[in-house]
Amino acid sequence: MENQQALIAQCEETARKWMTDSCYDAETQKAVKAMVENPDKTELIDSFYRTLEFGTGGLRGIMGPGTNRMNIYTVGAATQGLSNYLNLNFKDRDEISVVVGHDSRNNSRLFAETAANIFSANGIKVYLFDDMRPTPEMSFAIRHLGCQSGIILTASHNPKEYNGYKAYWDDGAQVLAPHDKGIIDEVNKVSVEDIKFEGKPELIVTIGKEIDDIYLEKVHSLSIDPECIKRQKDLKIVYTPLHGTGMMLIPQSLKLWGFESVHTVPEQMVKDGNFPTVVSPNPENGEALTMALDLAKKIDADIVMASDPDADRVGMACKNDKGEWILVDGNQTCMIFLYYIIMNRKAQGKMKGNEFIVKTIVTTELIKAIAEKNEIKMYDCYTGFKWIARQIRLDEGKLQYIGGGEESYGFLAEDFVRDKDAVSACSLLAEICAWAKDQGKTLYDVLMDIYMEYGLSVNKTINVVKPGKSGADEIKAMMENFRKERPKEIAGSQVVCTKDYGVLKQYDAAGNESPLDFPEASNVLQWYTADGTKVSVRPSGTEPKIKFYIEVKAQMGCPKCYVPATAEAAEKVEAVKKSLGL
Repeated sequence: MENQQALIAQCEETARKWMTDSCYDAETQKAVKAMVENPDKTELIDSFYRTLEFGTGGLRGIMGPGTNRMNIYTVGAATQGLSNYLNLNFKDRDEISVVVGHDSRNNSRLFAETAANIFSANGIKVYLFDDMRPTPEMSFAIRHLGCQSGIILTASHNPKEYNGYKAYWDDGAQVLAPHDKGIIDEVNKVSVEDIKFEGKPELIVTIGKEIDDIYLEKVHSLSIDPECIKRQKDLKIVYTPLHGTGMMLIPQSLKLWGFESVHTVPEQMVKDGNFPTVVSPNPENGEALTMALDLAKKIDADIVMASDPDADRVGMACKNDKGEWILVDGNQTCMIFLYYIIMNRKAQGKMKGNEFIVKTIVTTELIKAIAEKNEIKMYDCYTGFKWIARQIRLDEGKLQYIGGGEESYGFLAEDFVRDKDAVSACSLLAEICAWAKDQGKTLYDVLMDIYMEYGLSVNKTINVVKPGKSGADEIKAMMENFRKERPKEIAGSQVVCTKDYGVLKQYDAAGNESPLDFPEASNVLQWYTADGTKVSVRPSGTEPKIKFYIEVKAQMGCPKCYVPATAEAAEKVEAVKKSLGL
């Protein structure tokens, strides 16, 4: 009780500064006053118990007044800190420039314009998109325009209450060491009085269609088999942007690739940060594809695809061997993309022997099997596309990147963008469907072909949500306990390898340790068992949750065996969950 009273007193002290300091606008002061005067201190504590941390992924949080909320002051501090770091890091340049983009969320345009003004007030040239645009296009624009940095205002696929701020470096990728720590240090030095809100309009340049056209042409260059598309130009595609930025470019890209039967969901081709037609605008959730599937059934479509609000992730559905619509998960999606790229580049004699692919450590191990059988170099990296981008940068000029992805529905087929890209992914997905149809197959048949050749594994992600300060403490305690009491068996199978990325060490069943070759420590644990099960656990860097990624092997003798094999695997997943107390 004493601790709670002390926390309330601390939050009230911080909040009173927001009520009285002339730096804060009248509307903000009024809202904060209401929190302080409310007998229920829950909102006050959640809004002020900490300062929303500018981490290695930027900012992400619920919108509203307070130090722990997304608002013009937290966005302002982040931008002022980034401006200070850019001016220090590039002090010898005649001109420093950045790209500013945003998604369809409430306040995204306001935050983008606020950031543009602050950059310009600090003498930095700003290329500001005229309207919402996909995250990958912002990444492309940094490289194309020769900028030193860029930001996008987005909370990706989070619920409508959230917004976020992602910072990028001159290679078009999200910032990594040493710049991430350098920017964080500068942001932490900023107080509200330091933020230069008054912009210099002469340093702000509006960009739009001219960048769209160049980017779309580059995306079109990724087509591997345009002749196949010509034969299957009437492939029936249903696409939804889920009220987000994908509507700006994805239908246009599909048309440029040669697809003439693209059907969009009209109710979701509406820019709306409230995402009124879905519970959550996340293509990982089957519910978000409901309206698209209804349309697909009505017109007997070949494929359904959906992008999230900032159009970097793609979710999809296809018909199974019984003609029933099923969802294709992120691991399957990544696997299909890489399988198609490798098989068709080989078939066309485009392989030179220096190609490589990348996946994240929590993504299916079947991709490793595909790479090994086809003698393609594969890298494992941490979760997050900045790590895939890092590998592309390390091998630039030496090896040829041909694709990479992660289980969370992100894929990147190109190296002229350095973040996951739903614009190119949707276009390439349509081509894969056309290629399958050209052979009298469906996307489902292609998936079965992969399983028959490389084996079947089933993946399940469990999200344990723990909101607020108490939740953060619980998540920390869970990770500490897993480290202290390493599981010896999971679901009846011996743990033969434990990887602890927090200390960059791995341990065999006897406890012998060896180093893990990764660029830095990360709060991730993995367990591998004798029967081929893999379990990964990590706290989310952007949401109040801890994530468990479970992969189990299953026996599949023929394509018709898929359903019973996955049912058997599902039982195994439940046994794994029980072992871990989930």
